[in-house]
Amino acid sequence: MPIPTNHSKPVRQSAKENAFNQIQEWIIDGTLSPGEKLNDTELANALGSSRTPIRESLQLLEVQGFVKMYPGKSTEVTEIEREAIKDLLPPLAALQSLSAELAIGHITEEQLKQLEDINEHFAKLIHSKNAYAALKIDEEFHQVIIEITKNTYIKNMVKSLQAHVRRHFFHNSIILTERSIDEHKAIISALKHGDKDKAAAIMKDNWLGTLEDFQA
Repeated sequence: MPIPTNHSKPVRQSAKENAFNQIQEWIIDGTLSPGEKLNDTELANALGSSRTPIRESLQLLEVQGFVKMYPGKSTEVTEIEREAIKDLLPPLAALQSLSAELAIGHITEEQLKQLEDINEHFAKLIHSKNAYAALKIDEEFHQVIIEITKNTYIKNMVKSLQAHVRRHFFHNSIILTERSIDEHKAIISALKHGDKDKAAAIMKDNWLGTLEDFQA
């Protein structure tokens, strides 16, 4: 089980949080492949921690569907089921659409400018064909809107779904297109003008359009 040695080691996180975030990221980006057996001792050495937080993080990852633990035998990275993206994107689209609607009336000029800046960065990555980095910036764009709602239930559900979506995008080579740039601009415009229905509708189309591209 090859483990990278050049990963970042975030501060102000517990050992369990650090282990969870890093192992999840390795699973998402394919560093740890579907079906790969995980060795908690190797992971502990790579992350500079004891085995206890590694085991705790693996238990959390199993709850979220990223690993499967076989007591007394092994822990393995779950396989990617290509068709599962059809189950992931609709609920995520609904939650993102609701977030856009709830953000109306609360979003500030500073936050609108932040969204515009993020979308400009996103556009540059799309045009340079940097698909995985573009996906992360797209996630940042939507996260700004979710934070505005101050709804922890939406935030937690989206975070869980988004991690799986990012994994599917990576392994299935799903690439966001220039259409997303224009949809982001339309979302910002609707938020700026306080148009709840338009903001919610465009946001939903933004996510479901990706599903249509995937199925084409």
